[in-house]
Amino acid sequence: MMIPISKGGSGPVANRSTWAVWTCAPHRMFFLPGALQLVASMLFLGWDIGGRSLGLWAVPAWSFPPAWGHAWLMVFGLFPWFILGFGLTAIPNWTGIKSRRSEWLAGALPMIVGLVLFHAGLATSRELAVAGGLLHAAGWLAATFALARVTFTAGKRDPQAIAIVVLLLVGAAASAAFLLAIAQLEADWIAVARHAGLWLFLVPVFLVVNHRMIPFFSSRVLSGYALYRPAWSMPLLAAACATHFALESAGLDGWVWVADLPMAAWVGWLALKWGLTQSFRARLLAMLHISLTVLAFALAFSAVASLATLLGYPGLFGRGPLHLLSVGYLAAMTIGMVSRVSLGHSGRALEADSLTWYGFLALIAVGAMRAAADFAPLAPTLRSVLLGLSALAWVAIVAAWAARFVPVYLAPRSDGRDG
Repeated sequence: MMIPISKGGSGPVANRSTWAVWTCAPHRMFFLPGALQLVASMLFLGWDIGGRSLGLWAVPAWSFPPAWGHAWLMVFGLFPWFILGFGLTAIPNWTGIKSRRSEWLAGALPMIVGLVLFHAGLATSRELAVAGGLLHAAGWLAATFALARVTFTAGKRDPQAIAIVVLLLVGAAASAAFLLAIAQLEADWIAVARHAGLWLFLVPVFLVVNHRMIPFFSSRVLSGYALYRPAWSMPLLAAACATHFALESAGLDGWVWVADLPMAAWVGWLALKWGLTQSFRARLLAMLHISLTVLAFALAFSAVASLATLLGYPGLFGRGPLHLLSVGYLAAMTIGMVSRVSLGHSGRALEADSLTWYGFLALIAVGAMRAAADFAPLAPTLRSVLLGLSALAWVAIVAAWAARFVPVYLAPRSDGRDG
């Protein structure tokens, strides 16, 4: 007989059902569907690129523009899994208030069903996709309210935990706005909601986590390490992100450099100050530092593209800066952070194997390749080759990574401990 697990993850490790193992810890509950969604999103993108852009096969008559579906899936349908899984794992350690199994279920299950409906709606019905997306947002909010309970019932308020909760609420609102714009086929509002999801949600929340965790992890590995977290650093970067959002939403692409150039310089300084050169002693640590360095390059690239627009060359780099940011920083940082949390909380050694390490490096190369494909002067044939190769590599990398870690979320801890 299978022994049910209690809300705190207690009970004998042996004889648990797969369901009990999967749902016994929040990182398992959210990371597993996140890993599967990463593969599903890339398969959708690769299928559409192969058919629509390269003409290799027929593609369905999507119920709304596939670029909108790709944008929602990547910004709102993917990264919240990992943010919520991390938050429900780490923030209880910061505050001393534990999250509950019922809260993980109330958040993750609607998100899973919602994503299935969204994918189905892409090929069949716009209304179904919107309904699925809104159900996903409802689960997102439920998990965020659980984080809020963990954060605000603590005796001492943790500023980074508060920031993550607030940013998750902003992200959920942006997701709902995006979905309503899909329902109304409002392209202009789609763009604004996408900008909000990126610059008022994803980039700030990743930076908050980076400020908390990169110095902390570095101090655990590098001897004589001095923590460096200026109190004004995160407010400065948050203001720069908000400025980028306002300028881009207003169509002032030629002035985005005002926000991105100083942000690139400061992030680059943080990467060096936090120990980039020393981080290569441990691959898992280096992955975090390298990802942050790519962010500095992506922001600098965005500033250059903005200045090119100001000087009369709009669209010279296309969405190259966006692809370097999303793949080389957001996706690569996710792989690094999630790999570390997954290994540490499964009782395994905190060491990146060759598949994880080289897959991470290859993912950054894919980001650079995808960014290069948007360079306006490129010959169409070369652009098609770069698009095809980057899509194929994307799918291969994330599928291999998911195959490595999905079994971890369905197996008991290797050290026999609970959780």
